[in-house]
Amino acid sequence: MPRPPPKKDLLSISDVAAELPSLLARAAQLKEERAAGVRSATLPGRNLGMIFEKPSTRTRTSFEVAINDLGGHAIYLSTKDLQLGRGETIADTARVLSRYCDALAYRAFRHSDMLELARWASIPVINALDDLEHPCQIVADLLTMSERWSGRFGGKRVAWIGDGNNVLHSLLLGAAAVGLDLTAATPAQYRPHPEVLAAAQELARRSGATLRLTTDPAKAADGANALYTDVWVSMGDEAEQAARERAFQNFQVNKELLAKAAPDAFVLHDLPAHRGQEITDEVLDGPRSAAWDQAENRLHAQKAILERLLPGPRLAGRSRRGS
Repeated sequence: MPRPPPKKDLLSISDVAAELPSLLARAAQLKEERAAGVRSATLPGRNLGMIFEKPSTRTRTSFEVAINDLGGHAIYLSTKDLQLGRGETIADTARVLSRYCDALAYRAFRHSDMLELARWASIPVINALDDLEHPCQIVADLLTMSERWSGRFGGKRVAWIGDGNNVLHSLLLGAAAVGLDLTAATPAQYRPHPEVLAAAQELARRSGATLRLTTDPAKAADGANALYTDVWVSMGDEAEQAARERAFQNFQVNKELLAKAAPDAFVLHDLPAHRGQEITDEVLDGPRSAAWDQAENRLHAQKAILERLLPGPRLAGRSRRGS
């Protein structure tokens, strides 16, 4: 009897760097089908376990709806309810859940715990956010940019304005993989992790992308085709709130900064937004905001990711719902 193929995890956007074009194409196809009222039940009977250490709106909802649309089922597992909260090890949890589920999505505080879960799980593990990366977010972001740029990343540049955090880490890797130029403006003390930057630069050398760091938001925004920002105080950084708000006070995406970008530039935010801090209401709710398309695209990106990682026939059938 042939052995099943080795499991594939999505712990970093670099895990699917070579597959990003096909992932984005499939996500776009799934989006078109859903708009037409079609659900592609490509993962019938599959069970997705979702371990969440942090609150979530978009990640949890998009994963639950995604696996449901694909014919499967989601099981939400809060660490307050699991034995993890009472001292059971990650290794033991991984081994048990691997006997029940077909894949695990894990929203964790620590990347080291993400690696531990993947090490012991015999089923695919999906990084649904940790302190180092947020890869699923970036698949949705690249889908959003691709839609606006007719599928072409070459010759385009996105400007990141804000913290050198997990979202920027995945964005650096994702942009480098698809050949998208990126300029990241962060305070000097909040630059991205050197090891992530080095990995992104290696990908950029292969794709021809240009990655730059600066401490000047205006310089980053100058002529950019998209501006991307995120909260100044991420979950887990609350003890640093006052210091961070001082450091980032000149890193707000507002109409003045947007005016420095290309005339057709749009604005991205992974949400939730702290309105009046990293972004103004005028920009987030304005005609050049792509944040709501970006949020919707989490669903379609999640579906493409699940299809890619979960075992089983990809085209198991379709059903039509709605008009």
